[in-house]
Amino acid sequence: MSSVVAQRQFVSNRLIIRAREREMAFSSWSHLRLRLPHLARTQSLSVRAFSATVMSPPSKAVVYDRQGPPDSVTRVVELPPVEVKENDVCIKMLASPINPADINRIEGVYPVRPQVPAVGGYEGVGEVFSVGSAVKGLSPGDWVIPSPPSSGTWQTYVVKDQSVWHKINKESPMEYAATITVNPLTALRMLEDFITLNPGDAIVQNGATSIVGQCIIQLAQYRGVHSINVIRDRAGSDEVKEKLKNLGADEVFTESQLEVKNVKGLLTNLPEPALGFNCVGGNAASLVLKFLRQGGTMVTYGGMSKKPITVSTSSFIFKDLSLRGFWLQKWMSSDKTNECRPMIDYLLDRAREGKLKYEMELVPFNDFHTALDKALGKLGSQPKQVLTF
Repeated sequence: MSSVVAQRQFVSNRLIIRAREREMAFSSWSHLRLRLPHLARTQSLSVRAFSATVMSPPSKAVVYDRQGPPDSVTRVVELPPVEVKENDVCIKMLASPINPADINRIEGVYPVRPQVPAVGGYEGVGEVFSVGSAVKGLSPGDWVIPSPPSSGTWQTYVVKDQSVWHKINKESPMEYAATITVNPLTALRMLEDFITLNPGDAIVQNGATSIVGQCIIQLAQYRGVHSINVIRDRAGSDEVKEKLKNLGADEVFTESQLEVKNVKGLLTNLPEPALGFNCVGGNAASLVLKFLRQGGTMVTYGGMSKKPITVSTSSFIFKDLSLRGFWLQKWMSSDKTNECRPMIDYLLDRAREGKLKYEMELVPFNDFHTALDKALGKLGSQPKQVLTF
């Protein structure tokens, strides 16, 4: 009898143990079932977070690790992909020029320059390649320019905050879109910022063959303002004069033609100019001053001759002339972004109409060093060099 009781007790204990095992298993499953939605959400968020990370393609860029002669310190390298953050836009560059200021930045002589190591270039045009998740108003395929200009345009892909980029009309000629922000905008601002010019007025300038000079001629003519232009003596000066007159110049003189006592006697039916522009310095600046009327203003925006401006005492006392300066980068740094962009659109409209033009040479990015040599003047006088990507 005792063995039967013992056996029954053993079976009962086994049943109790199994019940407890089932209870524990059910409890574990219930806990896991409650946890599954959370785990699924966490896993989903993790996947989405990973999939939302957008990277740019690898980029080929012109970089320099130290300041110095551009043909010695620049090199073309491959840069790794970078993250496109939520407010960033990745741009596939289409074209970017080599400007004198770009060269000066690399040389280390420009007043404002990026810290090294740096990517060269300051203006250009590109196509939107991809955008961050929070970007509004820009989509892949749009054409944009950095406005105000921004360092680092000599590379195949650029990633910067959406606030840097200004969307433009895709019908704009690519080479003009790439070069519109520095030289043409300088010309426009100088025509508008110093005195009020009315139709029938006149301006005088040296450096008329420069891109700024050519833009001044055309923008002045568009507004009914006459231009008197001074160029340096050179072989083929007659052809240069003809070219500038085809752009809209009223008068073009070589410096030697102005070695007369009364330069104003050379003007026929033109009024004395109230505004002059100087980008050369030295004697060329003095010639601009000779043309100015009483109370006139000369604006200096360059010094290609590296010679100082000399002004006679009588010019101040008896003619009450004013000397001013203009630096586009300073103007842009004074919170002018909102003003700048409509001006860019205005200038691109003129370019599309064929009423703003200047000579450029498009050069494949792979031939950067050849373009650089031309920009440095190693191969004689050359058109503006514009890199294409």
